[in-house]
Amino acid sequence: MSELIKESNLLCELKDINHHFIHPSGNPVTVLKDISLSIYREEIVALLGPSGCGKSTLLRVLAGLIRPTEGEVIYHGVPLKGINPGVSIVFQNFALYPWMTVLENVEIVLKAKGLPSGKIRQLADTYIRLVGLAGYEEAYPKELSGGMKQRVGIARALVVEPEILCMDEPFSQVDALTAETLRSELLDIWACVEKNPTTVFMVSHDIKEVVYMADRIVIMGSNPGTIRSILQNPLSRPRDSRSLEFITFVDRIHRIITNAIIPDEEVSALPVNEPTKILEPLPDVSVNEIIGLLEVLDAHKGEEDIFRLAIEIHKEFGHLINITKAAELLDFVDTPKQKILLTELGEKFIKSDISNGKRIWKEQLLKLAIYRRIMEMLKKAPKGRLERDHIEEELVLHMPQEDPFKMFHILTGWARYGELFAYSEDTGYIMLD
Repeated sequence: MSELIKESNLLCELKDINHHFIHPSGNPVTVLKDISLSIYREEIVALLGPSGCGKSTLLRVLAGLIRPTEGEVIYHGVPLKGINPGVSIVFQNFALYPWMTVLENVEIVLKAKGLPSGKIRQLADTYIRLVGLAGYEEAYPKELSGGMKQRVGIARALVVEPEILCMDEPFSQVDALTAETLRSELLDIWACVEKNPTTVFMVSHDIKEVVYMADRIVIMGSNPGTIRSILQNPLSRPRDSRSLEFITFVDRIHRIITNAIIPDEEVSALPVNEPTKILEPLPDVSVNEIIGLLEVLDAHKGEEDIFRLAIEIHKEFGHLINITKAAELLDFVDTPKQKILLTELGEKFIKSDISNGKRIWKEQLLKLAIYRRIMEMLKKAPKGRLERDHIEEELVLHMPQEDPFKMFHILTGWARYGELFAYSEDTGYIMLD
């Protein structure tokens, strides 16, 4: 694409974006650093990176839902003030109004624009049919499957005919077959050049998904969120995920992400006089997955290549990265280059009986700032218990880029195994165990 053509097709620019929030101590915590990105007509751009790297925050900056601390968003050559008028969003968790029918959930965004009632019904009917939900207009979200709920979310985003359709991990809450179908259908809708959206801007942690969907792939690193690399997808459409070209490109991205996420370098420690410590987000993995990784490494004499391991244990590569990061947080593994090595502590843990294993797990949790913070709160709380909402507010404060509901589920699951504290669904309280 020549520079002249690129300039004429430019829709939106993110220029020198930096974003941070202020820790209660008064110290700034950087979420995004030095982000610059141009977005063009008739392309699909995908942000790819680990949990906590600021992908969703960057999407919200583009949409005008978050005003960056520094830098600006340029839309059609004009600095953005407030909500981006050319953007709509498909959310990961569907974000439907449970008391509204399918039709009402789609119509609500058109009513907000003040369109005549006849036009509202016509557009809503059109887009409900487009996503394959004709006949379900009067159904409520609780009556729909996960895939059908996301179709409602897509219809609601498309009905306003946005120039840029933003999607925040839209297929992560549905089964694999439904996700594959939705990806293909969305590509068909985008390919219809007579209608918007002209551009799709999506967030994902699934390498195969972005290779299948995207024209450009923006690989992000974390702590803070930065752009590591931007790749132009060389594969023509339609793309075959079983082809050698597809697999080769996926492998290339694997290597880039491995170098970005688990580089062969020491992480510098905080100064001993650091007044506060950032609460680290926990990777979205279960205790059993971490233990399973350690068992496999132990069976492989304590080390294995991460790519070979993903194939052997049938794990999606991005998720194996998350399991590895979780085990590394607990000091059970090291990750030089693309190897995963079982540490002495990891070997001791995996060879211990259940009682000693739980003790080691508990000791490692207490080395993490998030658990130390919750334990401090519990010890000060009346009767040694805290409401779930209290913990989730703390998570929102310290980890604004994370989903507090998901993070709560992860941290209580890890704590339950180590018998650090307990959570009761019946009472909604966290209690010292």
